[in-house]
Amino acid sequence: MIDALLVIGGLVALLGGAELVVRAGTGLATRLAVRPIIIGLTVVSVGTSVPELAVGIDAALNGSPNLAIGNIVGTNLINFLFILGLSALLIPIAIDRRTVKFDLPAMIAVTLALYLMALDGVLTRLDGALLLAGAVAYTLGLIRVSRRETADVEEDYTGAVSASSERGLTRIGLSLLLGLALVVGGAELLVEGAVSAAHTLGVSDAVVGLTVIAIGTSAPELVTTIMSTVRGDRDIAIGNLLGSSIYNIAAVLGLTVLVAPNGVPVSEEVRNADLLLLVVTMVAALPVLVSGARITRAEGGLFVATYIGYLAWLLLTRT
Repeated sequence: MIDALLVIGGLVALLGGAELVVRAGTGLATRLAVRPIIIGLTVVSVGTSVPELAVGIDAALNGSPNLAIGNIVGTNLINFLFILGLSALLIPIAIDRRTVKFDLPAMIAVTLALYLMALDGVLTRLDGALLLAGAVAYTLGLIRVSRRETADVEEDYTGAVSASSERGLTRIGLSLLLGLALVVGGAELLVEGAVSAAHTLGVSDAVVGLTVIAIGTSAPELVTTIMSTVRGDRDIAIGNLLGSSIYNIAAVLGLTVLVAPNGVPVSEEVRNADLLLLVVTMVAALPVLVSGARITRAEGGLFVATYIGYLAWLLLTRT
């Protein structure tokens, strides 16, 4: 009972904190005269990955690194198969040109890189540094592409900061600090409750990361994508979903590996089942996404069915 309360309380704090971080980050970036499209594709993507980052670092520092890798792999499977598929099942998705030419190749590349790094059974600090360098390169490339796309649209941001009241900036700063505090505290509660429950039930940390924690920390992406689908404005949301998946591996896992005392081990089971499924999913879905740059309802349904089948297999064979 106590473990369940810790997990639920941790998830609530994580989601509330992530919402505050995204809102405060977006407000601050707007006041600092950053273009809206860049805000959506960087600040929002990173903000919705904050729960995974907090969980990963906390798990690594507290001796549960398997939970960290399980969380990242599980979250990306949910993002790509379940959330993206569910969105297409509701309303077919038209993928824009930048996503097809830039985000998709980046997502496949970083997933393949992770798989290759994991072949020896452990992610070292060198691997973490390389992943983090990939996150920096992706961000710089994203900003460059976004600027080129909007080069013909002149927006006057002169005086944006001076026109902002000091009170408004203070409120944003306090919201950001409160959000970060909630995320850190929520991660501590979630990891403690999940690990304790896993040990009690005889379930591995990796499986807990792949299921309970992955589903919980994917909630910001799920809410953002579904709400934007209902409202009919999904360009930034879909880019956020893919961008968040890239940051999960490159930035979140990269930082987690760097702070882990002895690296992050990747079990043979995770490497040959869950991580391999993620790689196969990315590669197999590429023709679907590129052909006509559209995900139909039937394809979305196939994505969702694949995830449900995987989740059922996971619960039946590894718990």
